[in-house]
Amino acid sequence: MTVIEATNIHKNYDDLKILKGVDLTIEQGEIVSIVGASGAGKTTLLQILGTLDSADEGSLKIMNKEVRTLKNDQLALFRNKNIGFVFQFHHLLPEFTALENASLPLFIAGYSKSEAAVIATEYLEFMGLSHRLDHKPSELSGGEQQRVAVARSLVNKPAIVFADEPSGNLDSKSAKELHQLFFDLRKKFNQTFIIVTHNTELADMADRKLVMQDGKIIA
Repeated sequence: MTVIEATNIHKNYDDLKILKGVDLTIEQGEIVSIVGASGAGKTTLLQILGTLDSADEGSLKIMNKEVRTLKNDQLALFRNKNIGFVFQFHHLLPEFTALENASLPLFIAGYSKSEAAVIATEYLEFMGLSHRLDHKPSELSGGEQQRVAVARSLVNKPAIVFADEPSGNLDSKSAKELHQLFFDLRKKFNQTFIIVTHNTELADMADRKLVMQDGKIIA
């Protein structure tokens, strides 16, 4: 099943052309890495595919829905249900515990605190954090914080997870563990992962590696 179909995606910022006609199709359960030099357009493409930004031209279908036709409130609901995000900076709320941070998307989706706790606990346990549920970010290692962020991105069971330099702030051991985690998650939940990275090891592990240059996918 095709989960993303992008056709002739263009994006400009004033007179600066960032994306220059990107075509891309991604199937359910694929792990796809996107690499390229800084300024190639990787993060801009990821943000457009993840509906955090909009293209100036072109078509974008996610789960067979043309997302550019959705109004803001419809798009927010669609994103919350179908899409998860993992960023280089985990953006955990410092006053919340690991369990509360992982539960946030569920609260937004209307789950009760008790319902959210059951679901978030399952994912945190899968991440190996069953002993860290009540710990706040300041009490967690960098790798543990990123695992909480991954759990947060997954609790709504999104079909697609977008990751932007997810291991950029981790030491080599934590980075390897995070990379393997993506493949373990794909095996368990059949989710699709699209990962922008400068980490060559992670990029080469993917099912497909897309190379961007000057606003286009060249390989």
